Amino acid sequence: MATTLDISELFYSIQGESTFAGLPCVFIRLAGCNLRCHYCDARYTYEEAHAIMEIDAILDFVAGYPGAMVEITGGEPLLQDGVYTLVRRLAANGHRVLLETNGSLAIDKVPAEVVVIMDIKTPGSGSAASLHPENLTWAQTRNQARPASCEIKFVLTSREDYLWAQTTVREHKLTDSGPVLFSPAKGQIIPADLANWLLQDRLPVRLQLQLHTLIWPHQSRGV
Repeated sequence: MATTLDISELFYSIQGESTFAGLPCVFIRLAGCNLRCHYCDARYTYEEAHAIMEIDAILDFVAGYPGAMVEITGGEPLLQDGVYTLVRRLAANGHRVLLETNGSLAIDKVPAEVVVIMDIKTPGSGSAASLHPENLTWAQTRNQARPASCEIKFVLTSREDYLWAQTTVREHKLTDSGPVLFSPAKGQIIPADLANWLLQDRLPVRLQLQLHTLIWPHQSRGV
């Protein structure tokens, strides 16, 4: 059983995405990623040096924020086996735990009490073929067993991405089982345009802007 994790950064901030946006949150950003999306805003997680930390040390950091929500992000957290130990121990300590994943790796082993935020990659990301074939089914199964325990996110770079995501949502009836969020890639879609498309098509998904980039527009880390 792994007792260490490759860590890019640990910080306390405002949750900027998901249905939990606006809430204080401890972030555990793991290093390493198996994808290279065109719009990635966390390239440093796989391009720069990282720390190797004992899980106990990570838990000590989190303990400095009693009762806080915790998000495990990356990079891609599911590349590291130790993440399963970490999320179980965080949940056992009474934390609400979120895990953000790029959808390319199986989510079936993520404990039921953890909220999975799964990013389905669009053609504009350059990684549209990466989705694990069973993950949409597992997402729906999770939500049937525990409502809203899996959120699905699409980051959109163009009108074409929007139409692709809309088709995916409707074909798989994704909004029937849990939250679905559409987010404009920074600088590539005007948020008002995305809002108008959603209203015109009456698509029952949540428009998501990255709250932390609005609060701290000149900071790219630790937020």
